[in-house]
Amino acid sequence: MALRTRELATSLRPFKARGAKVKRCDTCILPLMSCICDVRPAATANCAFVFLMYHGEYYKPSNTGRLIADVVPDNSAFLWDRTQPDPALLALLADPRYQPVVIFPHQYAKPERCIHTVPQANGKIPLFVMLDGTWREAQKMFTKSPYLDGFPVLGLNPTDKSSYLLREAAHDHQLCTAEVGMEVLRMAGDLQAADDLHTYFGHFRLRYLMSKPHLTLKQSLAELPE
Repeated sequence: MALRTRELATSLRPFKARGAKVKRCDTCILPLMSCICDVRPAATANCAFVFLMYHGEYYKPSNTGRLIADVVPDNSAFLWDRTQPDPALLALLADPRYQPVVIFPHQYAKPERCIHTVPQANGKIPLFVMLDGTWREAQKMFTKSPYLDGFPVLGLNPTDKSSYLLREAAHDHQLCTAEVGMEVLRMAGDLQAADDLHTYFGHFRLRYLMSKPHLTLKQSLAELPE
């Protein structure tokens, strides 16, 4: 949300994307009738997250990365840039208090970078690097960010379909950002934060769908027996 505020303040053009005229909560940016601030959980996670966000992703009310930020107090977000990364991002990745870990499918990473458990590196705090955008945008960020090449890659192997429904997935087992966050938190041992995020995401999904009748119909059709 801080990144969104900064980008809006420096934008040379007013934000006029679809839904720009909807009256929204200033905190959760959902329509006022769908506000989820009353169910926002306490931030209890012990790990850290940093979000590299593709241009425009931070404007989207359907983005679920901010749900993770609400349960992880140590969080940061930066606009992705291939050739000129934010100096504050580079400083964070080099901070000796943290062990950066890129979250991305293993099939796109070199074998020597792939790990299956969260590293316990001399008491360092795991810093999970989330590439936040569409699937194609995330792939681009992964392959064209040389400043991430030296860090291990933690891959997930989801077996269930995403329950997100607010955007089309590229494949059946592609998870949204919040669902990835739940799995990462569980792997890191932050079980309370994972459970809180699961419940919070449920509220977000339900209230978002209630404000989008066409998506509610899609949900109903998806739940019909085969």
